[in-house]
Amino acid sequence: MSWLLLVIVGLVAGTLGSLMGLGGGIIVVPSLLLLDGVLPILQNVTPQVAAGTSLLIMIFTGISSTIAYAKQKTIDFKSGAIFSIGIVPGAICGVVINRAVNTDDFLMYFGFFMLVVAFTFFIRKYLKPMPLRPKGYKRTVLDREGNEFTYGYQPVFAVVLSFFVGIISSLFGVGGGALMVPFMIILFGFPAHVAVATSMFVILVSAFIGSISHMAAGHVNWLYALALVPGAWFGGQLGAAINRRISSDRLIFILRIFMVLIAIRLIFQGING
Repeated sequence: MSWLLLVIVGLVAGTLGSLMGLGGGIIVVPSLLLLDGVLPILQNVTPQVAAGTSLLIMIFTGISSTIAYAKQKTIDFKSGAIFSIGIVPGAICGVVINRAVNTDDFLMYFGFFMLVVAFTFFIRKYLKPMPLRPKGYKRTVLDREGNEFTYGYQPVFAVVLSFFVGIISSLFGVGGGALMVPFMIILFGFPAHVAVATSMFVILVSAFIGSISHMAAGHVNWLYALALVPGAWFGGQLGAAINRRISSDRLIFILRIFMVLIAIRLIFQGING
């Protein structure tokens, strides 16, 4: 029964992570910590082990989702490569910081972090993308409703920003999508579907680097990973398929509501220990 529940956690994490470009860590990390001691096979799960194991799982979610989104031709690979330049060193720094965090503080910080991100989605209509300079990266695409989007950014700023996203990625084991997607939509003007698909490609890179760093530090539980991987793989495919069938506005609505609910749960758990 315990193994089956972990498979289901992996499936839910992979589906929601792929659907919203978050990678699934926002499900895997709190699930491992909250179920610690509740399930017989989950014992003494530290924030470090939760984050390390989560990032390993997201490699498989990332591969599965990237394949699916590549077939849909919604990934901006050039932007993904630019963001990855900052993500990689940031992910390594995040592992180092992660070692000094205890469980209750971790849950509370994680909850507040997600609440801030969710808030940005509620005010996104009042925010305008950053103005582009002549040498900035710029692209025009059509979304699935036929609406034209022109988005872009300054590559140097994007690399610096993604460095800090990489730190958050490894620190919390979330893959960076929880910040990368809002930044792409709100700051750079990405259409939601392109932001989600590109985020999953970036998450694949950051999760790979972050998980290697966590492995070296002994933060990965391979038994937990074995149970979570199958669900995460199929969830990645399922999330991409669902993403293809819903509008951008509905996708953003689901994303912000989901983040608020999870944030409140984590903060409550962290405060009450």
